[in-house]
Amino acid sequence: MANLFQKVISSLDKTRKEFSSKLESLFSRFKAIDDDLFDELEEFLILADIGADTSLSLIEILRKRVKAEKVSDPSDIKRLLREEISKLLRVENDSGSDRFVSPTALLIIGVNGVGKTTSIGKLINLYKTDGKKVLVAAADTFRAAAIDQLSIWCERAGVEMIRHEEHSDPGAVIYDSVAAAKSRKSDILVCDTAGRLQNKKNLMEELKKLFRILSTQFPEAKQEVYIVLDATTGQNALQQAKIFKEAANISGIILTKLDGTAKGGIVIAIHNELKIPVRYICTGEAIDDIQPFDAETFAEGMGL
Repeated sequence: MANLFQKVISSLDKTRKEFSSKLESLFSRFKAIDDDLFDELEEFLILADIGADTSLSLIEILRKRVKAEKVSDPSDIKRLLREEISKLLRVENDSGSDRFVSPTALLIIGVNGVGKTTSIGKLINLYKTDGKKVLVAAADTFRAAAIDQLSIWCERAGVEMIRHEEHSDPGAVIYDSVAAAKSRKSDILVCDTAGRLQNKKNLMEELKKLFRILSTQFPEAKQEVYIVLDATTGQNALQQAKIFKEAANISGIILTKLDGTAKGGIVIAIHNELKIPVRYICTGEAIDDIQPFDAETFAEGMGL
């Protein structure tokens, strides 16, 4: 647990340095809590990629708590902010492979370039380490080399993969993968999907088709949909999630490249504005650099 905690803290190093130092500087300029302090704090939160709507909501909550709890020291607002951010992000007992019933069909969605294939590799390794019997469906038949790249990760994790030729029908891959998952009595079927956003109508139709196949051929399986988002893209990640949410009932987020950005605040904006919980964060390049999301650890990692 200590090692897990340290990985998360380390991955948020850039965010923490940017966030914490500026926050401390802000509070040090005020001797009392007044409207100017709240205005500057709101601007700070927006610039930290927490987003306008979420920042405004947090400020209103802080104003009420300061009044109700008779808080007078500006530095005490940092503690209140940490508590509210932790509360906003918390999803009780709802991360890790223990949340899955057997069988579960997990679709992984997201645009190309966000680290989707790498995240699947880390995820299936985590599930297998947790004692789950995992099968992978290589249904991203659109992107060149996607199947071969996924195959390498499956070999590293020691997990079997069902594949067809490049440019074949993704639905056929899912169909065959469901049959294989049933015959092998797999606990989790993890399905890769094409990461196209150029044509939203085609994206929606393709995902709907995959859902129909899973519903008709694998009705006993619980359906989960995780979207992979790149933390370094900030507000753009929020826009991607909004588009995909129109096409799929997203049940969780995998956030990648958190160790390479100072935009960790985007986690808060996505969670609050879309009501989609972050399930996992990726904290490096190694196959075990993926952690179930923990709100308290994340808030501390941000320097709150």
